[in-house]
Amino acid sequence: MAYIELGNDDPGIRGLMRYRPETAKPLNALAEVLLRGDNTLSRGERELIASYVSTLNQCKFCSASHKAFAAAQLPGGADLVAHACADPDSADISDKLKALLRVAAAVQQSGRAVTEKDVATAREAGATDAEIHDTVLIAAAFCMYNRYVDGLGTFAPDAPEAYTRMADLIVTHGYGASLTR
Repeated sequence: MAYIELGNDDPGIRGLMRYRPETAKPLNALAEVLLRGDNTLSRGERELIASYVSTLNQCKFCSASHKAFAAAQLPGGADLVAHACADPDSADISDKLKALLRVAAAVQQSGRAVTEKDVATAREAGATDAEIHDTVLIAAAFCMYNRYVDGLGTFAPDAPEAYTRMADLIVTHGYGASLTR
């Protein structure tokens, strides 16, 4: 049960968004642009960045939900996502994505933890400035989302099926749909 009365039983950020739809709208719009908008990184790759940062932040709801969203959109599925979140350097992902995950991990620690070397390594692996920018913004945004979810003590289901159902909704309809379904 959340620390405040939400007036609904929805888990994680969904419950918070139903509680305050006026703040949900811009938060969902940001997630939609960052994770589903036009980009040279695939939707699955961007969801992997979100799930990796959420895993580092130990946010159970966001980690599990975005792992499911990434798994639904990446060829390697859940096994690949779990491996990448546990040990990106040995995961079967591109060197570019490994470098971007290192940048995301630095952002998760502190924006100042990102170094010129991190950025140069990402560029050497093929990342564009726009991809580096978006990685930093995804990581920063997910630090905020994770703290929002955990700071209000929201409920995170244990059943993997709950996250699979959320993934079906998000992958098919986007982040704005979570408010209407």
